[in-house]
Amino acid sequence: MLEVFNTLLYQPLFNILIFLYNIVPLHDLGISIIILTLIIRILISPLSIKSFKAQKVLSELQPKIKEVQAKYKGNPQKQNEELMKLYKGSKTNPFSGCLPLLIQMPIFIALFQILKGLENPEQFSRLYSFVRNPGILNTTFLGIVDLAQESKTLAIFAGLFQFIQSKMLSSWTGQPKNISKKDQTVQMTQLMTKQMTYFMPVFLVFIAWSLPAALPLYWIIITLFSIGEQYYLNKISKSKEQRAK
Repeated sequence: MLEVFNTLLYQPLFNILIFLYNIVPLHDLGISIIILTLIIRILISPLSIKSFKAQKVLSELQPKIKEVQAKYKGNPQKQNEELMKLYKGSKTNPFSGCLPLLIQMPIFIALFQILKGLENPEQFSRLYSFVRNPGILNTTFLGIVDLAQESKTLAIFAGLFQFIQSKMLSSWTGQPKNISKKDQTVQMTQLMTKQMTYFMPVFLVFIAWSLPAALPLYWIIITLFSIGEQYYLNKISKSKEQRAK
């Protein structure tokens, strides 16, 4: 399993990062990380867009969900069966909002391993034959922040932007209200949404507090991209709704 992880994630990401480092002006590691982050985020954009649309559909389904809850109030098993049929009929998954995060976590772990060992010369043995070994890496970003050392400021900003993104997504997609205690599926969705909004930012600050500054920098860029993407998608969605009226 470890070898598969190294082959599919660790080694490709490491080689792309070093390749970018070799070609960016002044061999700035921070700029290289930003470019790599944007590449990763663009690649997973189809999944995040699908997730955004699914959450929007789920919000629009709330009147029908309430009807099912009222109709099968005394039969929780039947209620859940009908709700699953409703989700299936609308081609949406109440848990799809967590998919982009679940995909990003293995990438985050791979980057953690890469960035933690940036000053270890043995790591360069993993370079592909066509990627030049830069020797000693300059870990200073814009001559200001040493990305090999922890940065409390970047850690706080990583958590702050994560909170902003989660709150924006929650307000744009809408959240189920007055949910029956017997509706376990939607209750679980609500719980996961709250954890994403409040727990995740705190967790990010906690883990980034003593990690190399390169990691919170990565998360800041990927979160800012997500905020811009969500804003754009919400704007398009509102335009379509206005034209449909």
